[in-house]
Amino acid sequence: MRRLAVWTFAAILALGAFARAEAATEVKMTGDARVFGVFFANHNFTGWNTSAWTGANAAAYNTSGTKTEDRFQIWQRFRLRSDFVANEAVKFRLGIRVEDAWGKGTLTAANPEVSVYVYQAYLQFLVPGCEGVEITAGLQEFDLPQSSMFNTSVVFGGNRMAAFNVKAPLIDKTLDVVAGFARLIDTNRTYDTDTTQVADEMDMYYLVLPITLDGFKATPWAAVAVAGDSANSWTTGFAANLVSAGTLVSPSMWKNDQNAYWWAGGAFEITALDPVKFYADAIYGAGAMSDRKKSKRSGWFIDAGVEYTGWDVLTPQVFGWWSTGEDGSTANGSERMPTISPNWGAGNTFLFDDSQMLGKESNMGVSPIGNWGLGASLNNVTFIEKLTHRLTFTYVRGTNAPSAIRNLNNLLGSNPYFVMGRDLTQNESILAANFDHKYMIYENLAAVVETGWAHGEFQESVWGRRLASKSRDGDAWKVAFGLTYKF
Repeated sequence: MRRLAVWTFAAILALGAFARAEAATEVKMTGDARVFGVFFANHNFTGWNTSAWTGANAAAYNTSGTKTEDRFQIWQRFRLRSDFVANEAVKFRLGIRVEDAWGKGTLTAANPEVSVYVYQAYLQFLVPGCEGVEITAGLQEFDLPQSSMFNTSVVFGGNRMAAFNVKAPLIDKTLDVVAGFARLIDTNRTYDTDTTQVADEMDMYYLVLPITLDGFKATPWAAVAVAGDSANSWTTGFAANLVSAGTLVSPSMWKNDQNAYWWAGGAFEITALDPVKFYADAIYGAGAMSDRKKSKRSGWFIDAGVEYTGWDVLTPQVFGWWSTGEDGSTANGSERMPTISPNWGAGNTFLFDDSQMLGKESNMGVSPIGNWGLGASLNNVTFIEKLTHRLTFTYVRGTNAPSAIRNLNNLLGSNPYFVMGRDLTQNESILAANFDHKYMIYENLAAVVETGWAHGEFQESVWGRRLASKSRDGDAWKVAFGLTYKF
């Protein structure tokens, strides 16, 4: 890893030197850094670890409640993005990242393990003779559509993928088209492990049609993912978000070598009544519909929110969501909408992995799928110049039948498919609050404080006495304080 870091930095310096030598090429660098400490008590509502996938198949996982938490950590992240611009029509982006906790890996004293990650690497250009048609090819950040109140997509958002993306205007300033192909996983790459060919890839195709009118924006979209049964999608977390609970019981996994998953949805924003603004999303997803009945998965997800932006001192917001949950049987497949990598949430809520600025040890990791909820937020609260606040309350309750989760837990024991506090039954709920603050020390330097609290009620008959009892020993809460810098 040390050699990799040296060669990465050498390549950047060499490209920079070459760019300076070429009059037609310009190097533009942007980046950000954050350093923060976080005190987090009662991770996962117990202070213990949850079960997690540890290998390339469904049977490789550890169990919950075998490790105890360390409540205080200091995290640091630095990201540098370099654009090598030949002209206004062509550029290459290289983004590198260093991130770890103080005293760990790269940030260990004396003999650190140097780890520099490439998190962006793509070529972007305008097609000659086709006004406004832009192609982006390579490792790039990507979000499927979601209305802006809810951060990014509940299906795939806040993440990166290697993709070929085409964006083109159809009607000037009114209708665009975005289409592309992405390869999320290619486990064996050039050669499979022996002379038998296996389906070791996971690919995604997508189509987005953003429509912008005066006071109204609608974005219908569709996506299809084709997952192979030999793709290592377990340790990435993709598999658990896609497959049904019945897939894990005998006969395990799929009948098919590959299964298709698809989604169709729309994101909507209404600003015609400004300063009152409305937001909504509706999505249906399904997958493995040609496989065994127990392996099928399909469901709905709907969210909506409204905010008032007419006051200078604060912006009140209310929001809610609902998604289908498991019925009482795993033999007939799953009734929860499949996802790949969600990054959804409103109000910077402590429950979901969404918009936290200090984004390590930042939330409770609750799944937005298989539950419903309501929230209210006072956003952009400002009484003192350069100082802003946000206060959010969120309530969530499950839509999953207790027997569906209980049956799988009885068969497998502690498992990472259903996790207490992440997946809720119809009889379980969580109440949470977060109170966040940001002070702009300079134009690009901010001091940030993010706090969170959550109280959960969980069924002993579903999760067992040990975990449910431990969750009643104390509520979960965090305090994070740090500095963020952008340049």
